[in-house]
Amino acid sequence: MPAKGVEHSVLTGETLLARFTALNAFLTEHQALWKPRPFTHLHLPWETSYPELAAWLRGRSLEEAESAHNQPALMDAPEPFAALAATSLALSAVDELPAHALQAAGHRLNVDVPGRKWEQIEAFASRLQFAQMPKHWLDWCSGKGHLGRRLLQSGQQLTCLEYDPALVASGQALSQRHQLHAQHVEQDVLAADAAALLNGQHTPVALHACGDLHVRLIQLASAAGCKQLAIAPCCYNRIHLTRYAPMSSTAKGSDLRLSLDDLALPASETVTAGARVRRQRDTSMARRLGFDLLQRHVRGIDEYLPTPSLPSLWLDKPFADYCHHLAELKELSTIGNQDWAAWEAAGWQRLAQVRNLELLRGLFRRPLELWLVLDRALFLQEQGYRVRLGTFCQTPLTPRNLLILAERP
Repeated sequence: MPAKGVEHSVLTGETLLARFTALNAFLTEHQALWKPRPFTHLHLPWETSYPELAAWLRGRSLEEAESAHNQPALMDAPEPFAALAATSLALSAVDELPAHALQAAGHRLNVDVPGRKWEQIEAFASRLQFAQMPKHWLDWCSGKGHLGRRLLQSGQQLTCLEYDPALVASGQALSQRHQLHAQHVEQDVLAADAAALLNGQHTPVALHACGDLHVRLIQLASAAGCKQLAIAPCCYNRIHLTRYAPMSSTAKGSDLRLSLDDLALPASETVTAGARVRRQRDTSMARRLGFDLLQRHVRGIDEYLPTPSLPSLWLDKPFADYCHHLAELKELSTIGNQDWAAWEAAGWQRLAQVRNLELLRGLFRRPLELWLVLDRALFLQEQGYRVRLGTFCQTPLTPRNLLILAERP
């Protein structure tokens, strides 16, 4: 059930601001619940306020945490979990943008594209409906240009901007093989000279350009007078600053201050990892948590000590070797001989607790992502664009499924 005053729809016009305002209030009020990371805190500040919920989460297994990871709002946990979950679902509800039938893809156009990536491209492309037919697509951070080639129709032009020279060369070769008139340009889009490559005739598109990359496109495209653009943002924490810099005047007026750790929360949802990758990830985290408990004991200081992620080959070595290596890297005095099996087991036990405590943060994952995307949408609205914000595919295909369509009247 949507919260009072919240419509479940594609967001446009006044509903962009209304939803941002509601999300901002929710995130600001409850930031003590979602900002502290269970990975770095042995005890979270909110646990004293909600001891029943804390005990319930801490008593669950790693397998139970894994099964609830993608949809924590469905858990039957002690309050205030259910109330927060209901508000989270209501404030996160956004409809899919209307789809239109695409012209059939050219023969073997998808032959070099991983299946999941091609499905994302098809879904993204089918949502691009503008009042005027685009004349010149600009594929931003294009890789090999698969998205641009899929969009290119007769009578249109395509420019692909990409930083990696190997991808530029591969993309140019693919475009030539398919006999498509596309220009692949090697360009650092964060460099000062990138602005010269955009003009009002371009329709820029960006499918999962990270952090600063898509922010840069929004700024340059609006300044260049581009009449249309389409952006599916990604990796909000991949920025050069140490804290989030709001884009819209509305977000600049918010009391919410976001660190890089906060900005990483939306991307903590995983839907595609296989069993082997998950096992490696769990082992790595359990070992880091076991070492964290050990270093607190050895140093006599009850605080988290950041450690580097070691290459996966370290996961096959004895836990004692792993800990001695990390201790050397952190210049700890000797950690001596320990009951390694006990510390390793404690790490796994702590991982189960961390993962389950993370489920409370998980309720704020999508609201924070939508807050961030709405900041971008509101900025574009302030620049004179008519903005539509919705999803372009279902979550299992990609959790980063929010799409901004902006068009100047």
